[in-house]
Amino acid sequence: MPKPTDRVHDRLANRLAARHLSVADLAQRVDVDPKTVDRWLRQGRKPHPRTAARVAEVLGVTADELWPPVGASTVVHPEVIALYPHRAASPTDLWLRLLNNTTAEIGLLGHAILFLPEQNPSSIEIMRRKAQDGTRVRILLGDPDSPETALRGEEEGVYEAVPARIRAALAYYQPLLGEPNVEFRLHRTTLYNSIFVYDDDMLITPHVFGVPGYMAPMLHLQRDPERDMFDMYRDSFERVWTLGKPLDGS
Repeated sequence: MPKPTDRVHDRLANRLAARHLSVADLAQRVDVDPKTVDRWLRQGRKPHPRTAARVAEVLGVTADELWPPVGASTVVHPEVIALYPHRAASPTDLWLRLLNNTTAEIGLLGHAILFLPEQNPSSIEIMRRKAQDGTRVRILLGDPDSPETALRGEEEGVYEAVPARIRAALAYYQPLLGEPNVEFRLHRTTLYNSIFVYDDDMLITPHVFGVPGYMAPMLHLQRDPERDMFDMYRDSFERVWTLGKPLDGS
């Protein structure tokens, strides 16, 4: 199978590579000629909406992520799948879709990450089930008693709300404590970015001074072994993990 960099349509080529599918594999699954798939890749052609939806389903994305609507901004880097002006503006099904498609590793780094179980009540059960099936789950929350967390509350103008949200999140995530393959740590770092790892997909919120997390922009990255943007953020996650303090019971 050609490398992603050999193709014009990086989004489609990278997703094929991530799923370990060839042109022939995809053609068979969506019932088209392999030459048609090749044209999508080499010439950037967009399939009929119904076919595009089938392709997206096979590859675990949305059709708009593979073929952005006319007028949407173009990809500025092959690892950037999507850019949302605010985390709250991301598709409602994105978080659960990524959780459901993950098989090897889930890594969550933020202060509270309370929005995930609040907006997607089934997310805790999905992670528990994934962990039981062998997926490594690592969750890094801010230490609610740390001066760094208190400072974050001051900077956002919400003061005690940040540590309070962390404590509320710990209650939501409580069912995962003690589960095999699940690890919790509390960090005391200055959180420049919230990082959410789902195998070779990653969501990143680059935080803005004085702005709550849900209003900050969000990037959706997909790892390309020939580039280093994904791995740079992954290394950042690992550094914070190393500094984190294990949570009792995890």
